[in-house]
Amino acid sequence: MKISILAAGKVREDYLKQGIAEYSRRLAPLAKIEIWETEDEPLPESASAAQAAQAREREGERLLRQVPEGAFCVALDSGGELLSSPELAETIRMLDVKGVRQVVFCIGGSTGLSPAVLARADLRLSFGKVTYPHQMMRLILLEQIYRACKINRGEPYHK
Repeated sequence: MKISILAAGKVREDYLKQGIAEYSRRLAPLAKIEIWETEDEPLPESASAAQAAQAREREGERLLRQVPEGAFCVALDSGGELLSSPELAETIRMLDVKGVRQVVFCIGGSTGLSPAVLARADLRLSFGKVTYPHQMMRLILLEQIYRACKINRGEPYHK
């Protein structure tokens, strides 16, 4: 099974790039991982709610164009389902057992995901009630995918 992370915008912080590279390296022998980026919408600091909604819609359109037909789509959404690490591992394992060929995790930009992306999602996944920066979410997601792979292989995870 291929696991893809599809995110709006580029990671700009070096420490996040280093963490993403580290977990991508760790995952290489365990799973086929791809990270795709789409352009994010520039927004002024004082953007109105209407401007933020328009940006979310445009980012959502670009994200949806990248989701392959037939892929299992997971939208990272603070209002989504809360899963423990073992539950996420089991979800990934069951998708593999069912023959799902690709899982795509969608991460929105600074204004979140559009209603269209949330509607397309086969699973809306939350990492808690707190809000994480969208660039940092890539690193957190990669770590959890790595943890899930280790759990599914029955291997210890200490780092």
